[in-house]
Amino acid sequence: MANYPSDGVNHRRQRRSSTPSANRYLPDLEARSPNRGEPPPGVGGAAGRSGHSGPRSAAQRSRDMGSKMYGLFHRAATADGADKSGLTALTYPVMANFAVDSAMAVALANTLFFAAASGESKSKVALYLLITIAPFAVIAPLIGPALDRLQHGRRLALAMSFTLRSALVVVLIANYDGATGSFPSWVLYPCALGMMVLSKSFSVLRSAVTPRVLPPTIDLVRVNSRLTVFGLLGGTIAGGAVAAGAEYLFNLFHMPGALYVCIAMTVAGAVLAMRIPKWVEVTTGEVPTTLSYHGGADEPAPLVRGAKLRRHPQRRSETRDARQPLGRNIITALWGNCTIKVMVGFLFLYPAFVAKSHEKSGWEQLMILGLIGAAAAIGNFGGNYASARLQLGHPAQLVVRSTTAVTLAALVTALTGKLLVAALAALVTSAASAIAKASLDASLQDDLPEESRASAFGRSESLLQLAWVAGGATGVLVYTQLHIGFTVISTMLILGLAQTLVSYRGDSLIPGLGGNRPVVAAQEGGWTDPAGVPRE
Repeated sequence: MANYPSDGVNHRRQRRSSTPSANRYLPDLEARSPNRGEPPPGVGGAAGRSGHSGPRSAAQRSRDMGSKMYGLFHRAATADGADKSGLTALTYPVMANFAVDSAMAVALANTLFFAAASGESKSKVALYLLITIAPFAVIAPLIGPALDRLQHGRRLALAMSFTLRSALVVVLIANYDGATGSFPSWVLYPCALGMMVLSKSFSVLRSAVTPRVLPPTIDLVRVNSRLTVFGLLGGTIAGGAVAAGAEYLFNLFHMPGALYVCIAMTVAGAVLAMRIPKWVEVTTGEVPTTLSYHGGADEPAPLVRGAKLRRHPQRRSETRDARQPLGRNIITALWGNCTIKVMVGFLFLYPAFVAKSHEKSGWEQLMILGLIGAAAAIGNFGGNYASARLQLGHPAQLVVRSTTAVTLAALVTALTGKLLVAALAALVTSAASAIAKASLDASLQDDLPEESRASAFGRSESLLQLAWVAGGATGVLVYTQLHIGFTVISTMLILGLAQTLVSYRGDSLIPGLGGNRPVVAAQEGGWTDPAGVPRE
């Protein structure tokens, strides 16, 4: 497994991160290295032209500004050899996925969230929960195992997640009632469910593909943080702004403008997904991961991965039921991240129900949602920015501290019942969620062999999405008083924090799913000697 410098110059090797990459899926990058000394086509071309005698026109200034902005974006997207490893090609579909989610939220904000959040319409709340959230709770655990069986066609699966969403948006547009600006319930809720499932499926698939496009000079933690930042800036913010503008303009003609933006984004996402390099399809030698563990907690881990393979090469034969158990640090990080995700899902839905149920004016509702949404966005961006620069030497410890901070923020909100405190809790939760996710990525990279990382990322993402659903369901069901709602969610967070702490100390409240296992667990069932007895 070789590491290639991103620009063909040896001095790049001397500035590698503390967790070096050994991406065996990459081809010979130097053989296909483009000339990085030349700027992208069209970038900087205007700067070299001599100016006219008079002041530049507004069009010329706009063109120059656009050229500079594109150049800045291009340099950021291709930094560290991302253009040659395939990370840049993955970045664009990720941005498209964020943009689709943002545009769909704009399109359905009034007819889905606020209509279902009406305090006088408890039947709509129940219908929203039953059709939109409950089925996803059943589907989410199946995504990870299905991904393990998907040996080929992962690029096609990413593209299909966009194509199917295009079809759902077309169905919504065809059933749009321009007079009332709404959709029939029998169309709205199933399409909303489908959009949610396909979006979460894309996230799981993306997590499994990311290790295969890892640039040689940076690690998975920084790659995932980079993808999230690009998604937030280029997808959520830019895509949401475009969708909001289109919704306003098209509403003048009684047309769903944000849904047309959704179609454009899903089509673009499908095309961009198929442009991801072919080497992401390589699955030879992959070993699926498993949450359960059947060995002893004090079982010693091999000092060097693959040592048994070199010691007894003639006694080993691969079997189909090979499994790689997750180690103690990973299990601790998973429990902590799932606990935080419960709070993230709760804050995603609960504020809308609170704002609507108290019969406040439209501007007051907008202020409540805007305050909490802005706090969450700032925390998310700040957390991702910080996690890309933190030295994650003890990731499990960072997860425990992040989970503790989120639980304390929820408890303070429950005690005060104040809106500003709830906004502060959203800020803390978003920042802690980003840092805890980066710590989980670090644990997955450090404590697992390379052939199991793709499966581990897919399964962990499925669990995180399921935890988000649990938090969202709580936000729908709980009473719309801040101190009551946050008391309920605090109780859930305390239970999750307890399991996280116990797992960190090497024990478990749930048999088989806690930290009563070694930090690096040996592979189970994957290799046998000639007598058919599994080798430990």
